[in-house]
Amino acid sequence: MTDAAALAQLPPAFGILKKRRQFLAAAAHKRCATHGLVLQRRPRDDTSLLFGLTASKRVGNAVARNRAKRRLRVLAREVLPACAGPGDYVLIAKTETITRDFKLLRGDLLYALKKLDALRRVP
Repeated sequence: MTDAAALAQLPPAFGILKKRRQFLAAAAHKRCATHGLVLQRRPRDDTSLLFGLTASKRVGNAVARNRAKRRLRVLAREVLPACAGPGDYVLIAKTETITRDFKLLRGDLLYALKKLDALRRVP
C-alpha cells in the first residue's frame, strides 16, 4: 500500500502535531512509559486525533533516530485511528524502539493507551 492510499484510509480528523507548543501542551498532561516507547496524551473536546513523534540524541545517531521515528510513525498510523480516543498524542522513542519486535512495540502502545484511559476499543 502506498503512502497516499494509507493516508486516504485515515479518518479526516487524523493529523500530525507540528508546532513546539503542541508538543509542550501534550507533555503537560498524562504520560506513560513502557519498554519500547513513552506516550504522552492531552485530551481534546472535539473529535480530532493528532500525533507527533520525537527521538532525542539519547536514542542514538541520526540514522538510529530516523529509524525509531519511522517505526513509531507506522505504529501510530496503524493503531491510533482504530483504537485511540480523541486527543493529542506524542510518541517518544527510546533506545529499545529500534530493536524491539514490532508486535511487542504495538503491545506497548496499546498498554500505554489503556493506562492513559484513551483506549477506545481493542483491535
